[in-house]
Amino acid sequence: MDLNTQYKIFNNDLLHKFLRENSYWYKILNRNPQMLDKMIQEMKDKYKLNTSDKIEKIGERLSMVESILSVLE
Repeated sequence: MDLNTQYKIFNNDLLHKFLRENSYWYKILNRNPQMLDKMIQEMKDKYKLNTSDKIEKIGERLSMVESILSVLE
């Protein structure tokens, strides 16, 4: 793995955690460091960090607040 890839991984705590949990990525990145973007996308999918996941989470929170307010009425 080249130094630039290592630098990017070790400066991002979530990325480093993902790499340690999914060790098969070590082999992939050693052979092809350009796969880092694919690994980042897979990490975002696993930890639900995509924009659509964030919007869904906000919707769930709003519905929870709405249900609490309806109970209080």
